[in-house]
Amino acid sequence: MAAPENGPDTRQVLERELRYHEELYSGFAQMHFARPAVRALRRNMVRRILTRTRIQPNARVLSIGCGIGDTELLLAPHTGHVTCLDLSPAAIRQGRADAERQGIRNVEFVEGTSDAVAGRKFDAVIAIFFLHHLPDPALERFPRELNELLEPGGAFYSLDPSVNRLSGKVGRLLVPKLMEHYQTDDERELHPGRTAELFRSAFPVVHLDFYDFGSSPLAGLFPGWAAGYHLARWADNAILTLPPLRRMGSNFEIIAHKD
Repeated sequence: MAAPENGPDTRQVLERELRYHEELYSGFAQMHFARPAVRALRRNMVRRILTRTRIQPNARVLSIGCGIGDTELLLAPHTGHVTCLDLSPAAIRQGRADAERQGIRNVEFVEGTSDAVAGRKFDAVIAIFFLHHLPDPALERFPRELNELLEPGGAFYSLDPSVNRLSGKVGRLLVPKLMEHYQTDDERELHPGRTAELFRSAFPVVHLDFYDFGSSPLAGLFPGWAAGYHLARWADNAILTLPPLRRMGSNFEIIAHKD
């Protein structure tokens, strides 16, 4: 989590988010994110990011709310440099340790809010499961602040849970306590269309798409079952071609391009 800090409500959210994520990134996350299905999910995310943003091999990329950097370390070999930003000291320590252990040199981990990279410019900015942590005033400001971080011709990619997700409705009915491992009190599911409109106020080209239907929830439920994830991903690719079901997809993408 690495939200812009502005106003008492946002500061209170940041404090709660920091407490939660310090605990999350001090044990559970490292074990969970290393499981085979979750790794397969992250590799699929990286392929989508590269395709949707057209990131070049020499690009400078910023990841906001990077967590322990499991997606970013997979992305780093495909680009010039990745700056990983997160509010949690525990996440930043783990990310740095993992980068060192894997011998990945073209990444840096920065602790703090987006103020920590103010004045810097990037060819691409990504935010994986980040926007839904922002309080509404911060989310409304975010597209304009993002615009200041991007070089001309730069691209933005985000992935967040949809308020219309069928998997969420089923999950809350069948396993209501499960998501307590993954969610804070402040985060929520977002409305895809309304979120896209916020970005259209700041960017000339904005695309809204749906990422998956059941594959991400399956990876969360059965993180050790890589074959199950791949089967669900194959099914998702077919399901998401059907407009009525597409609107009930689990997670949606915003892809914005700057002139």
